[in-house]
Amino acid sequence: MTETPTVIIGAGVGGLASAALLSARGVPVIVLEKEPAAGGKIRQLDVDESPIDAGPTVFTMGPVIDAIFESAGASTGDYLTLSPADTLARHAWDEHGHLDLFSDHEKSVEAIGDFAGAKAAAGFRSFSQEAKKIFDILDRPFLQDSKTYPPGLMWRIGLWRMGSLLAIRPYESLWKVLGEHFTDPRLRQLFGRYTTYCGSSPFKTPATLMLIAHVESQGVWKIDGGMNALAKGLEAVARKNGARFRYGAKVDEIRVTRGRVSGVRLESGEEISTQSVICNADPSALGAGMFGREAQKAASAVRPKDRSLSAMVWLAKGKAQGFPLGHHNVFFSGDYPAEFRDIGAGCVPAGPTVYLCALDHGPDNTPDAATSQRFQIIVNAPANGDTHTYTAEEKDQCTSKMLSRLRACGLELETPLPHQLVTPNDFSKLFPATGGALYGRASHGWAASFLRPGCRTRIRGLYCAGGATHPGAGVPMAALSGKLASEAVLSDRISTRSSRRRDTAGGMSMRSAMTGPSG
Repeated sequence: MTETPTVIIGAGVGGLASAALLSARGVPVIVLEKEPAAGGKIRQLDVDESPIDAGPTVFTMGPVIDAIFESAGASTGDYLTLSPADTLARHAWDEHGHLDLFSDHEKSVEAIGDFAGAKAAAGFRSFSQEAKKIFDILDRPFLQDSKTYPPGLMWRIGLWRMGSLLAIRPYESLWKVLGEHFTDPRLRQLFGRYTTYCGSSPFKTPATLMLIAHVESQGVWKIDGGMNALAKGLEAVARKNGARFRYGAKVDEIRVTRGRVSGVRLESGEEISTQSVICNADPSALGAGMFGREAQKAASAVRPKDRSLSAMVWLAKGKAQGFPLGHHNVFFSGDYPAEFRDIGAGCVPAGPTVYLCALDHGPDNTPDAATSQRFQIIVNAPANGDTHTYTAEEKDQCTSKMLSRLRACGLELETPLPHQLVTPNDFSKLFPATGGALYGRASHGWAASFLRPGCRTRIRGLYCAGGATHPGAGVPMAALSGKLASEAVLSDRISTRSSRRRDTAGGMSMRSAMTGPSG
């Protein structure tokens, strides 16, 4: 009997990683993607005939991606050209100077000391030590393993290591703990911002998320061709291993027979038989019934109040002068609590923090003021794209507020600025059932990480991958989710071949072969 393929719905990073890894193990794979190209949130849009990254721009945890390419029988260097960044990011609060953080820890200590004094430098040392400790505790048993709940995490960490479970500080506010390390409000704001990497407020997240700062401190890379090159590289490896890709192929229904997956039906009416499906969409789409009534049982929809952040994203090309831009730049608002209160109230912040990626700036390239450059500019926004329509007037006001914050820090962009503005409305259409939330469920409260869906669902043969599933948001985490989903598929295939199929109560029979991320 001919073996049915594993169907992967969606060609985001999680789905691409699954496709590359499963096809490398000889599993027939079909990837069905409704858009015309691979990437998911990693995509490019043209502005003034120039391709501009419209999704993630920060590439960290390089060893995780290296291990996925290697496990798929390839080498990262054959598909990607990476340049390590000396400067991780540049930060500004007003027009009186800026603060850089570096890949070299001692350079960061020195820079913080020069910026805010010896006490601040000492606070950064203690903060860095605690962030690393939390990461080291959680890396293997949580980030690189299947979803678990607190008792399971305790078992993985080691029941005799109760101190380690307390050391991750799950019951304390990140904002409060940052105050233990930093008395300078600017530094508290800087290191609180890392929670926005998973679409969350620093005032509602547990101190556990200090680990995000450690991850970035271990290295940031720039990819030649932009982040889209990563998606193309993973697709090329999967194709080389035999995976098939179909674009413009929207899946309307995941068929379920007697409690397990039996196939998928496309919008065109075509049906494909399969016993395993990896859904590389936000699991909320399953819970909202967007893949059929039977598949709706696989996951729960995220309530609007539990959604992560969305964003207003300007893709622009123009001239810049004044502020000395780096590749990654953050221009902080003067009132961080007010910014997140506005978002919580369903409004774009009146005084926003602005992230600006100067795409043409690199280790060996600094465009001058006379040269038009490509920018991606982000302001955090509420995930209300399914309930609120952003008018032309609101968009103009948001643009004005964004430019005002840049000017307050000394950066002048060309006016009028040629740009395309992507709003929560656009993200809501691209990623159904999310309202435009870009990171799945917000990481608010001690239990949030345990509520994020894992690779296994309530339906046999139906798995999930992507940034809205465990282990969380961000490109490397989405890739890890794809690895975990592929391992679950392989484990269940072995199980069904060797014995009568029974439900498996979580976990995987295969341990990750990856080493922990390091700089």
